[in-house]
Amino acid sequence: MSLRARLDYPPAWLLAFMAGAWALAGVWAPLGPPWAWIGAALAAVSVAVAVWAMLAFRRAGTTIVPHREPSALVATGPYRYSRNPIYLADLGLLAGWSLWLGTPLGLVLLWPFWTVLDRRFVRPEESVLARDLGKPYLDWKARVRRWV
Repeated sequence: MSLRARLDYPPAWLLAFMAGAWALAGVWAPLGPPWAWIGAALAAVSVAVAVWAMLAFRRAGTTIVPHREPSALVATGPYRYSRNPIYLADLGLLAGWSLWLGTPLGLVLLWPFWTVLDRRFVRPEESVLARDLGKPYLDWKARVRRWV
């Protein structure tokens, strides 16, 4: 397995974009302490949502790892509100990190990060879920929005 394939997971992409925000903070970080607290709060909420979603996967007894075959549909916990709460949490964590660093430039990274998540993970996962889980997935997909 190539290094690229080993690193093609959302946490690796998140770390890369967080490193980009950190680099941008070295260029321009005009936001002061109130924004750092807002960023920390957003990051904390994002981590809590991700943990909540991970627990839902564990209870369902299916894999949380992208590129693996699902064995069950997860439609409980935060998955009642969004089909992608972990990816939303990743976006929230990047936004919180940028604010904590004091750089509004980091927020510009949200769009390309969202694009990576959507194209590399969300859309392929939806195809696999439709193929492997069929009608239960399609019914859930009709009820729950992709993002929010």
